[in-house]
Amino acid sequence: MPMPWTYRHASKEWRAFLDDVKERMSLESDNMAYTAVDAVLQVFRRRLTAEQGLAFAGVLPTVLRAIFVKGWDVSEPPVPFAERQALTDEVKQVRVNHNLTPGNAIEATAWAIRRCTDNRDFERVLRQLPDGAVAFWHVDVKDPTELDQRII
Repeated sequence: MPMPWTYRHASKEWRAFLDDVKERMSLESDNMAYTAVDAVLQVFRRRLTAEQGLAFAGVLPTVLRAIFVKGWDVSEPPVPFAERQALTDEVKQVRVNHNLTPGNAIEATAWAIRRCTDNRDFERVLRQLPDGAVAFWHVDVKDPTELDQRII
């Protein structure tokens, strides 16, 4: 079996994702973008069981997959999804002293993730997750091709 593309090109995928998210959030540094994305992923995974989280992580590119699972205490029971503003407020509370996350962090992360994942796989997994998962990763765009996978 050949090495999966995402392993061979992990740095290229990560760079493209990080550039997308920095631009979408109007952030100046990779560190700021990483902190925001990490917070978004932590807030999302708090709502999943370990099995659900691993299914979700399985459709992410390599580096995002690693960030998603890093430090996850799977013994904590999942919490319910909430409205977008409450989730955004929660994102901003992750590492609050080092977090300059903008109000569009969830939307921007969702936009960038959709551009670096296979949309069919991503949607298939989201439909298997608890109510609220689809809404969490929803992005309004005028042109759906804007969310087409960039790196294949």
